[in-house]
Amino acid sequence: MATFNEGRHPAEFLLSEANGQRSRGNITIAQNQTIVPGQVLGKVTASGQYVMHDPAAADGSQTAAALALYGAVTGAGATAAISAIVRDAEVNGKTLTYKAGLTDPQKAQIAVDLAGARIIVR
Repeated sequence: MATFNEGRHPAEFLLSEANGQRSRGNITIAQNQTIVPGQVLGKVTASGQYVMHDPAAADGSQTAAALALYGAVTGAGATAAISAIVRDAEVNGKTLTYKAGLTDPQKAQIAVDLAGARIIVR
């Protein structure tokens, strides 16, 4: 019998959010990205576009700034518009998607970064 592995669902990580759509924002995913729901995102300062958060970066994306509600795959020269949690929410840290290989102190820093946007990681 075949085994099926189910991927992440949009907003699966979300515990609570502000009334209406106040927690959500429309963002642009930069080129050459594969983003999944619950992905921790950083914002590139020069372009204002979002990429997978990388604590080793030096372009602004080293600071966690948002969480993707939906997935997106972009190629060379292509961007994508998606909805993301950008403020005023509580999320389940165990269901977020981090860059592979992050340490517990790096994940703790992500929680601090997100708290600056009033996104509380539980």
